[in-house]
Amino acid sequence: RETTRDRTMEHNERQMRFALLIDADNAKADRIEDILSEALKRGIVSVRRAYGDWTTQQLAGWKNYLHQFAIQPIQQFRYTVGKNATDSAMIIDAMDLLYAGNLEGFCIVSSDSDFTRLATRLRESGKIVYGFGERKTPAPFKAACDQFIYVENLAPIKESDDLEKNGIQPKTTKDLKGDTRLVSTIRAAIDANADDDGWAFLGKVGSHAIRELPDFSPKNYGYSKLKDLIDNIKLFEVKEVPAREGLSNSVFIRDQRPK
Repeated sequence: RETTRDRTMEHNERQMRFALLIDADNAKADRIEDILSEALKRGIVSVRRAYGDWTTQQLAGWKNYLHQFAIQPIQQFRYTVGKNATDSAMIIDAMDLLYAGNLEGFCIVSSDSDFTRLATRLRESGKIVYGFGERKTPAPFKAACDQFIYVENLAPIKESDDLEKNGIQPKTTKDLKGDTRLVSTIRAAIDANADDDGWAFLGKVGSHAIRELPDFSPKNYGYSKLKDLIDNIKLFEVKEVPAREGLSNSVFIRDQRPK
């Protein structure tokens, strides 16, 4: 399928516009600043809405965040105990926004698999879909997004204890080599983008990996950059090509296995 970065390039002449739709019943208020910051890296977040039953004490902690980040609260009463009406309201609004035709993409904040079909439907209409949720998010919803970002990865790490607490302590070379899903994904990405000598541009490898695994991120393995992750796997050759002054060096990798 078409990768997020590929579709982003189609709109490179103007900033893309996104809707940030938050399932407040299923998201933590103190994560919203980091989520919004990440969303703003992709373009203009012109629609910002949070859905829930704002008459309940459960959502009281959201008030300051809604004001601070200009997020519109959408009231949805709970008609039946144990049933979440928020999902339906959020899905209906998302479809209304889709048909209005003013947006290039959606950011869906939830760890609920009920939004799997919505993400799939938005992508079928050519929209970019970013999912934001916790690591517990069911696989179908993650797979339905162009890219799924774990909110745990967005929090700044200040102490070594926080690494272990957030489940992103840097994995050892032994663990990385033994992760067949990771290694096979990177090898497939290299093969798909390699030149005649087997070298592939690191940026394209990362894009291809996200295409195959929407929740792929070096931070899942405890590394802030893809190059650091590749270096520590120790199954791939890495070379840097110096760039002109003021530009970053270009990084290329290839499989160390003999052809």
